[in-house]
Formats: sequence, structure tokens, C-alpha cells
Amino acid sequence: MRTEIDRTLLRGREYRGASRIDGPLVYMRGTHPVGYNELVEITCSDGKRRSGQVLDTSDDVVCVQVFEGTDGLNMPDTRMHFLGEPLSLSVTEDMLGRVMNGLGKARDGGADPHGSEERDVNGSPINPTSREYPRDYIQTGISVIDGMTTLIQGQKLPIFSGNGLSHNQLAAQIARQAKVRGGKGDFCIVFCAMGVKYDIAKFFIDSFEETGVLDNVALFLSLADDPSIERTITPRTALTLAEHLAFDKGKQVLVIMTDMTNYCESLREISTLRGEIPSRKGYPGYLYSNLAELYERSGKIAGRSGSITQLPILTMPNDDISHPIPDLTGYITEGQIVFDRQLGGRGIYPPINPLPSLSRLMKDGIGEGMTRADHPHVSNQLFASYSHVQEVRNLASVIGEEELSETDNLYMKFGEFFESRFLSQGQDEDRSIEETLDLAWKALSILPPEELQRLTEEEISAHYSREE
Repeated sequence: MRTEIDRTLLRGREYRGASRIDGPLVYMRGTHPVGYNELVEITCSDGKRRSGQVLDTSDDVVCVQVFEGTDGLNMPDTRMHFLGEPLSLSVTEDMLGRVMNGLGKARDGGADPHGSEERDVNGSPINPTSREYPRDYIQTGISVIDGMTTLIQGQKLPIFSGNGLSHNQLAAQIARQAKVRGGKGDFCIVFCAMGVKYDIAKFFIDSFEETGVLDNVALFLSLADDPSIERTITPRTALTLAEHLAFDKGKQVLVIMTDMTNYCESLREISTLRGEIPSRKGYPGYLYSNLAELYERSGKIAGRSGSITQLPILTMPNDDISHPIPDLTGYITEGQIVFDRQLGGRGIYPPINPLPSLSRLMKDGIGEGMTRADHPHVSNQLFASYSHVQEVRNLASVIGEEELSETDNLYMKFGEFFESRFLSQGQDEDRSIEETLDLAWKALSILPPEELQRLTEEEISAHYSREE
């Protein structure tokens, strides 16, 4: 058995001469026993240093993924120094208001953030017995979310979008407007973007600066021209800061991660380079557990005042909700918010289709004392009525609108009002939950009272106002 002194001496050794370079991966033989996820310092032939992480290790060879990419490296002159510890992030509250790359280094021209504590970016799972059930409501200012798929503090609620839809605009709007209703403690945002183009990154930064919320947001940006390997670390560094802010500083943290599809594509790229046996659509078989490692870092801990709420955003390839990425995400998280391309094509923003959308924790965070007493029944009635609108529209496409009954015509009118007034709102429009519910009642008041079977007579008497 090696002594602690022996291990310290081995960590100080440097190895020269790679046996293979393949994409972002560097292979080296003849090293001492190293650990999985161990941090590595790579020195190029010109003396410049890069960071890496042990991806695989055996008795014969060590595989290292290089975060800054392998351009310019050559096998004979590449040197590796194994540091004997995992990749860590120096966490500090001063990272709020800063723009950083995927490794937590400054991207805004300032000095790299330095805190008093180094945290392993891989985190540690929350003990299930110490978790506190999420109940407090987060107001996003978006009617379709607040009214029908309510976000609860400590929840993980993904947004399923598609290429070219307005998910980036929605992510920025939620970051600007989100606030805790019913919870205690300071509220802040950790924003994580992976594989985004420069113009999108600039949009996020400008949006937060112009509205004055940047001081309360920590941005981790991994751009499209950055090494793809950096995308696999970016959400981990963001969540490491979120854990510090939530569980050490007592803040209510909302983590927005976009685009998780780019993250998964990087995992597939690395898996292919390693020669692993592919699973569904070429993704590695451990995609589920890898995503779970990220999503399960949200929640509330009993005895701690802070919380982490996650809002991951992913673009569904070919708008396929059964694709492995949204499919596995749906198994891990507590619901989903689904974008609809047809609604987007008609100019409705945000183009969220409430029918396939779901918030599994919504029922425990709304109602009297939290949002408003009529909220649960109003939400159920909106779902039921809008679902019937789709049936009436299908019928009208067969027999024609002129053959519809009077009640069916009212449902058609309700559907138009619901989509144009309730679903649709401005990108700078911040609606309170009271405004959202009042607007819902205006929509429901288009229908006759006998059609509102999910509402109580008392609620109809108090809020129903039929306009002839």
C-alpha cells in the first residue's frame, strides 16, 4: 500500500509524449495509477498550458479530455501533469454580475473570480431523506406558465423547444422577470448557455444589462466556436456556483440551462471517439444517468433556507418529443413545457402548447394562501376547454364552420381569445398571477356557465362576467 507521501510524490511527476491524439482526447501510456475525473495540466510544445480531465484509466493507458481542444498539440512534445484532484471551481458570491466561460474563467474582460473555497464541479448528491418537498411558487410573469404549468421553487421543469423557435427570448424574459412568491431569501439567477452562437450570447448579455438585472445574474457562456468538450463541463460549473449560493448563502437560485441538446451532442461525440457501443440514435448508454447527475442537483434541503430550481431548455431534433434527449429528460424531471411550431408560425409568443405541457408539482404550490383560491379550478377548466377547442376545430375542418352549433362557435371564439390574449404576450410584458387569472376568467366568460363544469358555483358567481 502506498503511503500518503508516495502519492504526493507521484502527483508531482510529469509525463512526456502522448501515444495518440483523437479529437479532444489525448492518450498517454506508462503513467502511475490515476483516478477517474482527475484534473490534468497539459503543456504544449510552445510552453502554453491547458486543462484536462481523466476520462478513462486502465493499467496500460490513460485517456484525457482537453477542455481547450487539442489544436497545436503534437504527440512527442505533449507533457501531462496529473494533479491528483478533481476539477474544481473557486466559488464566490462576487460571480453574480459576471460573464464567464464554461470553466468559470472571466469572459467579460475582468479578472478571473476567486473565492475562499474550491468546490468539486461534479458535486455530491443530495441525501433523499434530507430533501424538503417543494411548495413555494415562482412567478415568471408568463401567463401560460404561471397559470397552467406553474413553476415551483426547488423543481426541475424543462422547456422542450425546436430549432428556430423563440426559446432564447423566453429564457431571457424569465431571467429578467422571475421572482419568488411565498418564499424567503434573496433571489438570483445562474444562467448557463452551451454551444450558442456569438449573436445569441450577446443578446443575453445586452438583455440583462439594459434591464438592470445583470448584477443578480451569473452567466456561464460556452460559445459555438469554443471546444465542444467545454460544453460537458459548463452545466457542472454553473450548478456548483448555484449550490454555493443556495446552501451556503441562503439564496433562492433559478438555474436556466440552454441548450441541453448541445450538451448531449458533445457526450455523443466523446463516446464515439472512445469507441463505446452506442445506444439509441448513437447516444451513449449512460445518457440517462449523466443527465440525472445534473438534474438531481436541484431541490431544497431541510434546515437550509436556500433552494435550487432548474429550468433546462432543449431543442428537440426534428421536433420529435420521443427523441432520446426529451424522452429521458421527461423521466427525470417533474414535467415539461412544450413549444408548438404551428403557434410560433402564427406569430404567437411564447408559442407554448399547454395541452402536452405539465407541471407535476403545481398542485402543491398554488391555491389559497399561495397564489389565489380559484387558481387550481381555473387551470383545470382552461385545459378542458382548450382541449375541446381542438375537437371543434377538427370537426369544422370536416363539415365547415357554418354547420357548427352555437356552443361550438363559442368554443371557437374562446380558442381565438385564449391564444391571442392569454397565451400571447409581449417579450417585455410581466404579468402578475392576479392579472393572469383575471385574463383567464375573461376567456372562460366567453363560454356559457353550464360548460364550466370544473369550476364551483361560488367561483363562477364571483368571477364570471359574460360580455354580450
